[in-house]
Amino acid sequence: MKKLFLTILLTPIIAFSQSKEDLHYFKSKDSLVGVKDKAGKIIVPAQFEVFSFLKDGDPVEGETILFDGSKEGEKTEKNAWGYVYDRNGKFLYQPFLFDNGADYFSEGVRRLVKNGKVGFADRNGKIVIEAEHDFAFPFNYGYATFCDGCDWEKTNDEHRSIVGGKWGVMDVKGQTVQPLAKPTEEDVEINGKYYPNPFQYNEKEKNIIQFFEKQKKKLSDLYYVNFYDKLSEKEKNLFFEIVERPKENFPYYQVNTYNDRKKDLDMLYRFKFLVSEDGKTFYAIEDFNEKKVPFEHWLKEEIKMQKTFRKNIRITLTNS
Repeated sequence: MKKLFLTILLTPIIAFSQSKEDLHYFKSKDSLVGVKDKAGKIIVPAQFEVFSFLKDGDPVEGETILFDGSKEGEKTEKNAWGYVYDRNGKFLYQPFLFDNGADYFSEGVRRLVKNGKVGFADRNGKIVIEAEHDFAFPFNYGYATFCDGCDWEKTNDEHRSIVGGKWGVMDVKGQTVQPLAKPTEEDVEINGKYYPNPFQYNEKEKNIIQFFEKQKKKLSDLYYVNFYDKLSEKEKNLFFEIVERPKENFPYYQVNTYNDRKKDLDMLYRFKFLVSEDGKTFYAIEDFNEKKVPFEHWLKEEIKMQKTFRKNIRITLTNS
């Protein structure tokens, strides 16, 4: 089903990165990329061929330094793309190759590659699940499927599949989880089998989830703007879950939205939210760099865009 991606303009934006030393990318005479601090001290030497639209002087966003490209004189590791360093210039890991670039963060972690195996690292660059499997999908609703003894199918097609091997499901600690013999409606379906609902909350966290539950109809109407009236009540249902909690350099809860089958909405940063550590202030994530906008401003602009969209649809249908 085709979805409409609504663009929000001129909305107040607040960066949630904490105060840290300013670091900037720089390019050498031969266009290799490195990183310097504000005083001009080289943190990471210029040794990377970066193929994105990175400009000399662009700031380093986030808690780590990402070089989204290859390293001069170094053979690219299979399934890896790019290099991640800490802000002191220490190499941390190579991200998994996904969609012609470094893997995206999903539920607070991204895939990494080490010695041909796949693991996961958090936003601070900490490896939270060691690289032990031949392949793993991103986390969805608290679980990630993985396989051992598998590989990419041998074809020249652009979109290949992983084939063969033995498959399993891991939790956020990297532990293999067995399917349930007698699942309930609270549990999670993955490839035809059911696994325990992984989310448990204290009272403050329950109140956070309740905030979004009260907004469910509005949010469902916005997400399914193209065909809301054609869906059953079950299909309109959304789930909201806390996928990341406050920690060093990140004083927020992150709440993700899932469809009625408990699958991610596949909108990258859209319909993902942040809540202050005290559970009282709510934001929507605004862009790929995870800048945030106050929830009420975001909702107001989304509703305005939705009304404009529906008005244009009615005009188009009338004139056709």
